Amino acid sequence: MPSNDARTLVHIAVPTAAVGALAVVISAVVAGGKGALGAVIGTLVVIAIMGVGLVVLERTAKSLPHLFQMMGLMLYAAQLLLMVVFIALFKDATFFNPKAFAITLVVATLTWIAAQTRAHMKAKILYVEPDEQKGDKPENTGSKS
Repeated sequence: MPSNDARTLVHIAVPTAAVGALAVVISAVVAGGKGALGAVIGTLVVIAIMGVGLVVLERTAKSLPHLFQMMGLMLYAAQLLLMVVFIALFKDATFFNPKAFAITLVVATLTWIAAQTRAHMKAKILYVEPDEQKGDKPENTGSKS
């Protein structure tokens, strides 16, 4: 992964992990150990699903730029659907608190999206690729004086 992509991933994952840690503390106070476990699992699920999605999207942007927008929309829809599936699968779980899990999942997802938006707004991304001229002199198109 190029350093710019890794830097973007860090700028997105760190705030999400911080919000997840806060959710673990709040869940531990409100719902005990099962609440803390639910918050930890929720945070890890978000970071894993959204992280893989970001890596896939970055690679798509580099190799197939014409599919970038469509891939981004499809990817976000698939990620959100996968989160709903996780909530539905674990709604009756007994080994952790499902409410803490679901709330942490939603809050961590919103944090990820906000951090990703901020990271991309601050990134210096060229929207036009400059021509590489290897020692060639630019053509003179002006009139001679």
